[in-house]
Amino acid sequence: MKPLKFFVVADPHYFAKSLDAYGTAYEEFMDFEQKCYAETAAINDAVFDYLKNSADADVILFAGDLSFNGEKASHIEFSQKLKDLQDSGKDLYVVTAGHDIEPNPFEFNEEQGRHHVEGVKFRDLYDYYRDFGYDKAISFYEKTLSYVAQIGDGVRLLVLCNDGDEGKNLAYSDEMMAWAKEQAEKAKEENQIMIAMEHYPLLPGQPLLTLIPDARQKKSRDVINMLADSGVHLIFTGHMHNHSINVTNSDNGNILYDVCSGSIIGCPAFMRLVTIEDEHTVKIESIAIPEFEWDKKGKTGKEYMKDQFERMIRSMITGMKDDPQRLLRRFGAGDKKTLFGPTRKIGKAMSTWSVGKVTRLLGVKADRRIKDMPFLELAVSIVRYAFEGDQPYVEGTPEGDTILKFFKRLNPIFKILNKKLHGSQGETLDFYDILKNSVGNYGMSDYNSILRF
Repeated sequence: MKPLKFFVVADPHYFAKSLDAYGTAYEEFMDFEQKCYAETAAINDAVFDYLKNSADADVILFAGDLSFNGEKASHIEFSQKLKDLQDSGKDLYVVTAGHDIEPNPFEFNEEQGRHHVEGVKFRDLYDYYRDFGYDKAISFYEKTLSYVAQIGDGVRLLVLCNDGDEGKNLAYSDEMMAWAKEQAEKAKEENQIMIAMEHYPLLPGQPLLTLIPDARQKKSRDVINMLADSGVHLIFTGHMHNHSINVTNSDNGNILYDVCSGSIIGCPAFMRLVTIEDEHTVKIESIAIPEFEWDKKGKTGKEYMKDQFERMIRSMITGMKDDPQRLLRRFGAGDKKTLFGPTRKIGKAMSTWSVGKVTRLLGVKADRRIKDMPFLELAVSIVRYAFEGDQPYVEGTPEGDTILKFFKRLNPIFKILNKKLHGSQGETLDFYDILKNSVGNYGMSDYNSILRF
């Protein structure tokens, strides 16, 4: 076969230029938001210009959450952007996701604060995006807007969607699974390489995300077994806005890679350039989002998005101390007054203590190079690196050695939790191992790797 190159863009979350994103209520919302919001059109414009002018690849995959929150105006504008890009000679394939059909989309301005705008129903999405995969399909599963397309000589794409008017991130029906299996096995019989794309990861982007139900596809193990055993060994995903490459084996020992890409409108902001070199080798490269036109206060785009991400984490930690009710309200616990005191105390410690003072609580001596570092700064970087991938706090670094010593002191508690709790899909947990591999990357690079089947 001839090598095939294509781009993967995840979570563009386009917010229409005709809608408002400013004012006091907007700024309060952004205290707890990872993504840029008002800037989404400018960022997408820069990305689309880059793709339009790139000679690296003509095929582009969009891995879901095309709109910010399902605003009709956003779908209208974004589908037009896709048309303009396709008219330039590119070949586009999309999957929609939960944010594309949010029931209560909104905008912000100073006069009305946060207020509702018109959204769309799942059944409407076909009309917006039919030209970008659906009508080019060699097999189309209309109920979920899932399809198979020939994207290159000897290469097919299986696009799986599990959002609809009935809900978001649903488990696939038996009928849907049978259709996908049939298509995968047909591709294998016809000597076609088949790869897949869906919005929700099949593997947790970082081990800690094992605990979060919405962080991956429901009943993901069933999907992993079906794909890998039917000859599909690579899937592209998005959703959690983290940049990661993970690998597993089916129950029968067949390999599957899950390449999850960060959102282009929030740290970490990267696209993928993928090269299928042959039936056994795929090259993954990461490309930073280009600079975009916005008043970034003298910062680069990367710095601007990083600062927004850290604003979110700092707001959460300092909010524990300063306004626990506001923070807890974000997690549906704003009426739990018994939590206010403990939350305030934990927030004060995290906001004001040094790394050395925190570790001494368990009799752990922090590395001298970081003992005077504000614990807040270390906590912010741990969270950010977990989303950026290639986490640097491994054994042998001052941060890694200190963190792991601290975790080891907590092992008696972890062992109790391991017996009582399980992952969101029933897995047995090892909290020490989960945390160790969430603060430090001990596997392949999350950015640039060679995948072998």
